[in-house]
Amino acid sequence: MSLLLSVQDLRKTYGRLIGCTNICFDLFVGEVIGPVGESGSGKTTLLNCLSGHLPPDQGQVIFDTRSDGPRNTVTMSEPARRMLARTDWAFVQQHARDGLRMNVSAGGNVGERLMALGARHYGDIRLQAEDWLTRVEIDASRIDDRPATFSGGMQQRLQIARNLITGPRLVFRDEPTGGLHVSVQARLLDMLRGLVRDMGLLAMIVTHDLAVVRLLADRLMVIKDGRVIETGLTDQVLDDPQAAHTQLLVSSVLQV
Repeated sequence: MSLLLSVQDLRKTYGRLIGCTNICFDLFVGEVIGPVGESGSGKTTLLNCLSGHLPPDQGQVIFDTRSDGPRNTVTMSEPARRMLARTDWAFVQQHARDGLRMNVSAGGNVGERLMALGARHYGDIRLQAEDWLTRVEIDASRIDDRPATFSGGMQQRLQIARNLITGPRLVFRDEPTGGLHVSVQARLLDMLRGLVRDMGLLAMIVTHDLAVVRLLADRLMVIKDGRVIETGLTDQVLDDPQAAHTQLLVSSVLQV
């Protein structure tokens, strides 16, 4: 497998409060990793530092770009990082409304990333938008409807289409089923798993839900107080947790 992302000694603090510290790991093409932990553990801070939404205090995030090879995204210029976010990266928000333009049609939302990359042919953009709406199980006849008329699950699927239409290689996903009904969660997770497999995506999926990470992630990373305390193959860690905190997390789920 080809190395796509290498994180080295990443650290972020808020005064005396540690967001994350001494984070080191490599990710390979087609791999899905799931940082898990309780609220406040630092997993969202890690996600935001890796995706460029938050500047780390120290460390490197080396990403193998298509055009220039491995580059440290922490020291990358803001315009270069924005272009990376429009092409090779995708960030799917926990709350779909944060990742959509609610006053723009569904087709406009999906086609916007194409236009940001220079696409100008209206017919081609619309055809690609229709194709992606279908791929995320939204009827193409809804292409001119605004997201406000969609259900929560449909808004999440629309946000996924908006992010994946440019063929990114790395997807950041924050709490993929947050706030959704159980039946909607199952449908969304099944669709996500299929897209990750079919597109060969490298994905980082942050969640507190161990059932979600077991379904989607190849590797699991347990975070506590901003530090990685255990990592390994997902089934191996969940079935035979070594760290005391991981054992507590797993046992608390089994007792529910």
